[in-house]
Amino acid sequence: MGYFITFEGIEGCGKTTQIKLLGEQLESLGYSVLITREPGGCPIADKIRSILLDADNRGMSSLTELLMYAAARAQHVSEVILPALKQGNVVLCDRFTDATIAYQSYGRGIDQETVNKLNLMACQSVFPDLTVLIDCEVTTGLERARRRIETNSGPREERFELEALDFHQRVRNGYLTIAQNEPQRFITVDGSGSREAISEIIAAQVLQNRLNNNIYATL
Repeated sequence: MGYFITFEGIEGCGKTTQIKLLGEQLESLGYSVLITREPGGCPIADKIRSILLDADNRGMSSLTELLMYAAARAQHVSEVILPALKQGNVVLCDRFTDATIAYQSYGRGIDQETVNKLNLMACQSVFPDLTVLIDCEVTTGLERARRRIETNSGPREERFELEALDFHQRVRNGYLTIAQNEPQRFITVDGSGSREAISEIIAAQVLQNRLNNNIYATL
């Protein structure tokens, strides 16, 4: 089996940029790397993504939202993540199960046991070996996210960016709580630094984690 690394954080934390930079560095060291994202990552899940992130769907109930994330994840794991891991790849995923706990449980208030049961079903025994949490202030992240949306020529994926500030604060607090409860899995990085500085920190800690746990004998 390969190695599964997920990137998490609030809107605008910089994880999408950092996942690409880590992928480039790992490939330069000889790893076979697959970068993917949630919701999405394959055609069926991408169609679900377009519904979930469309601001016109702000009337969606919290339970509907949760079930759609689970459906997208089940397809993504079956079609993309599990096959790539079986081929021995390092899989880097932009959001995964921790996002569902942070957003739908801490953010929306859905019982965490319900969220955990759906995550367990959708994941088919696939869970992150390592998770990088990029943390930043909510106002900073939202400002970055809104700036990105305004300059993006593609679909306006802004349903979550339009949520109230206290929702995003609950999500951030949720992420920090999850990381605190699972320190052996998480690398938490301050997202307020420069892109280059954050990238160096993440790469160093990921490679150190690999060495400490003897994930691969050779590069």
